[in-house]
Amino acid sequence: MRMLLILTSIALLAACDPLAGTTPIKDIVADSARFEGKEVRIQGKVSQLTKIPFLDLREYTVRDAGGEIAVTPKDKLPAMDETVTVKGVLENTAIIGGQGLRPRIRETLRLPG
Repeated sequence: MRMLLILTSIALLAACDPLAGTTPIKDIVADSARFEGKEVRIQGKVSQLTKIPFLDLREYTVRDAGGEIAVTPKDKLPAMDETVTVKGVLENTAIIGGQGLRPRIRETLRLPG
């Protein structure tokens, strides 16, 4: 009985982790039309920041070992070279012939590392 309680507790803790199970960026970019409108989780280093105040445009790029993808932040921009874990919804600028163009993630949650 005690073992069952321990295993159940571990399973519940794992299920509560909002950023468990990240997807490699290269997999998302390679088939971004398949991920359109779906929640994705990535982890990587911030490699580029864009901010144009008079257009209210904010965006940052996250890079991992296999690629990079743009992220539209929920709030403020992260620091350059910061390692982040991001959860968000994938959006393509367009989908033509089943190919997603300029995929980006609309951030819903960001944690360091």
